[in-house]
Amino acid sequence: MSVRNTLRAMPTLLRVGFAEAVAYRAEMLIWVLSTTMPLVNMVLWMAVARGAPVGRFGQADFVGYFLATFAVRQLTSSWAAWLINWEVRQGTLAMRLLRPISPLWAYAAENVAGFPMRLIVAVPVMVLSVVLVGDKALPQQAWQWAFFVLAVLGGWAISFLANVTIGALSFFLGSSQKVMEVWLVLYFVCSGYMYPVELLPPTLRTVIDWLPFRYQIGLPVELMTGAHGWREALWLLGAQWAWVALLGVLMVVVWKQGVKRFAAFGG
Repeated sequence: MSVRNTLRAMPTLLRVGFAEAVAYRAEMLIWVLSTTMPLVNMVLWMAVARGAPVGRFGQADFVGYFLATFAVRQLTSSWAAWLINWEVRQGTLAMRLLRPISPLWAYAAENVAGFPMRLIVAVPVMVLSVVLVGDKALPQQAWQWAFFVLAVLGGWAISFLANVTIGALSFFLGSSQKVMEVWLVLYFVCSGYMYPVELLPPTLRTVIDWLPFRYQIGLPVELMTGAHGWREALWLLGAQWAWVALLGVLMVVVWKQGVKRFAAFGG
């Protein structure tokens, strides 16, 4: 299918995806409740900072950081790996492959269509952060807002591309859910989800800068809370989108090779 026809089909895919997100809103609520770890970490780090700041973080800074982490997590998550694993195992992927549009576009549309439902959760949390922390809970300048939006899009792109790449490994492994679990462990440790990356020792922080996990959630949170000047923010955005490009190429290669091995029987 040509790019033009794919773009023409995209509004319909988005409408279908949004309808599914609304229909399965109870499932989304359960998923949101499973992502409240930043709120637990916020309380723990506030207790740590009660006597004295930790690095540049006082109690109010930890409130702003972890509320931003909770909100950004809602906007940058993807679940494509589990869906692909299930469809490959059940053989239902065959139905997607028969359609005149790549399943990759359909997976992307289903994820993007859920954004309005996620904003219903994320926006009140951001408002609460402003009430508790003040103006510094949000970007203060136009370029900071622009960089933040780009960082959220890049964070979502890394999550989605990694999900599809790992999901496509199920063509070779039967199931790649364990691989996804390993990715998630590294994500929790290295992304800034459990603690600000800048609190880590310099050597470990340098290693993390070369990995994709920080750019999934840590960078958008840092830009939202004004942790960087524009030069450093621009460099980090460049690194983030380099990972997007690299994972995009890897996803296409793994998917195309994997589909050649796919076979479904019965009906």
